[in-house]
Amino acid sequence: MHISAKADYATRALLELAREPGRPLTCEAIASSQEIPFRFLKSVVGELRRAGLVRSQRGCEGGYWLGRPAGEIALLDIVHAVDGEVITLRGESLEGLDYPGPAVALPGVWRRVEAETVAVLGGLTLASLLPEDAPARQSGVGVS
Repeated sequence: MHISAKADYATRALLELAREPGRPLTCEAIASSQEIPFRFLKSVVGELRRAGLVRSQRGCEGGYWLGRPAGEIALLDIVHAVDGEVITLRGESLEGLDYPGPAVALPGVWRRVEAETVAVLGGLTLASLLPEDAPARQSGVGVS
């Protein structure tokens, strides 16, 4: 299994935004707080914005906010936004994968791993990962 740096950084950035949903954060602040390379984070945040997981505002009062409440953003949404498929084999989807002979059962194993991974990622939201004292965790909502 491979968890991409993009998925990890995207999730960490969104958790920073979810921690205090009432105020915008800059990419610089998120990168510094989470020790993420700024340039890489900037491109990841662009993908999150296109997926509707963050929204932005320019200017001195600007920055980034969650695009939806933290309780409505699953880890699966984040992985789909930055990586597309959850699990691929040599960069290809597992759909239609077929092996001959003694390896005939292996594609079913890979698809089961994918299904169970999707279930875990789909069942965890940003709000569920926040520390107990975070505002978004206490209210169960974020700014939309």
